Amino acid sequence: MAGSQAEETQPTMTSRKSRPQRLLRRLVLLLILLLLLPYVLLPLYLPAFVHPVSTPMLARLVTFQGYDRQWVAFDDIAPVLVQSVMMSEDGQFCNHHGVDWREYRAVIDQALAGEETRGASTIPMQTVKNLYLWNGRSYLRKGLELPLALAADAVWSKKRLMEIYLNIAEWGPGVYGIEAAAQNQFGIPASKLSRRQAALLAVSLPDPDGRQAAAPSAHMNALADRVERLGRKSGSYITCLYD
Repeated sequence: MAGSQAEETQPTMTSRKSRPQRLLRRLVLLLILLLLLPYVLLPLYLPAFVHPVSTPMLARLVTFQGYDRQWVAFDDIAPVLVQSVMMSEDGQFCNHHGVDWREYRAVIDQALAGEETRGASTIPMQTVKNLYLWNGRSYLRKGLELPLALAADAVWSKKRLMEIYLNIAEWGPGVYGIEAAAQNQFGIPASKLSRRQAALLAVSLPDPDGRQAAAPSAHMNALADRVERLGRKSGSYITCLYD
């Protein structure tokens, strides 16, 4: 009788011990699936009729804030805007494969030397961050961002990558994408932007909450002057976007 009770108790205790292990396995599996999900979504975003939304947009939706985003095709965006954004944010966009390793190594050297680091995020890196990750500096985010940027640059064409970036970038509180930004700041479509307006919108990207393209500060105007000059000389830098 005692032996029978011991036999019944042993499987029960073993089952109790295995529950945390099963839970741990499920959590690990869930983590792996979450890490792989962005890579699965990359080819699904290839067709032009697919209009991805960013994690900040989703965050606004779940908090009942809403957002303004009007998708616009790449060919309906003023070339001066594309030139301005590229020269302001990622001048080597057409020459790298998602990550500008030279700039990245320079930032690492600065960090190791204890110096203040500048940003080295390329447009592909910013795009995957906006689509799949979160804002704020962290080594974890950068570790996830780098391979995703390389994958996005490999899967999407440069034109599609730029189109997605310009349609999910934040240009103000609740304002996403260049069409909504052009309408919100200047009351015109993205196709009608002047070079000056394009430069002002480009330099507002690093601080969309604090910089207003329609009411630029002296500092913004100085930055826009530089972007305008670079934009006029950008012909050899944008060959991957315009035939």
